[in-house]
Amino acid sequence: MHVRTVWISDIHLGTRDCQAEALLDFLREVDCDTLYLVGDIVDGWQLRRTWYWPQSHNDVVQKLLRKARKGTRVIFIPGNHDEFARRYVASNFGGIEVADEWIHTTASGQRLWVTHGDLYDGVIQCARWLALVGDVAYEFTLKVNRWFNQARARLGLPYWSLSKHLKLKVKRAVSYLADFEEALAREARHRGVQGVVCGHIHHAEMRDIGGVLYCNDGDWVESLTALVEHPCGRLEIIDWGQRLKRLRPPAFSVARPAPVAARSPSQPVAP
Repeated sequence: MHVRTVWISDIHLGTRDCQAEALLDFLREVDCDTLYLVGDIVDGWQLRRTWYWPQSHNDVVQKLLRKARKGTRVIFIPGNHDEFARRYVASNFGGIEVADEWIHTTASGQRLWVTHGDLYDGVIQCARWLALVGDVAYEFTLKVNRWFNQARARLGLPYWSLSKHLKLKVKRAVSYLADFEEALAREARHRGVQGVVCGHIHHAEMRDIGGVLYCNDGDWVESLTALVEHPCGRLEIIDWGQRLKRLRPPAFSVARPAPVAARSPSQPVAP
């Protein structure tokens, strides 16, 4: 599939819950003129605690570099987990441009401000220690989620995200998401653009907020989503996780009891 632009963020390379294989599948299937990496591509916070870097994570980096070499414009906007890269703004690594933020103009003439979004997160800015505690708690939730879904897979049940469920059900979490979205839309309006594209909160969404188009491209830990711009300028959130579920049914099924006695060929087999 060829599209004009792709935005992806919150890959979190260097963590056990990064869905690198699914992302590689997406990058092989989707071709674009411009690819935005909207922050938290590498999880420096986690790598400082424990080093984890399997071959699939290296393959993602190599795939991004290969796309840049073959003519895709790749723009990397660091987030809070890979903030170490902010010291290299205006640099170019293997064809990948590093920038603080960007203004993207769609084929239909819309101007979109592209930012990771952490600079408009009150918790990150006002209580960094709380953000670090929250990151550890989120990591624990993902670990529990991993065990839970291993059990579901053995029963032939599809993947279900515990952490996403908590985000959408806990009142304070829902309030935090709404405040974050409003803050980004307000800043976009102040900048005189028609919309904003961000990541950071791992919640893919595209909606109008007071006349500003708010777009969050989601993540590659739980939802496996990306924002794309079609050649006509139309924007769409691609849910790659749902696509993989349709193409790859669960590997395990519920075990059926073995027959207790042999049947003759003429006997019907019970369903």
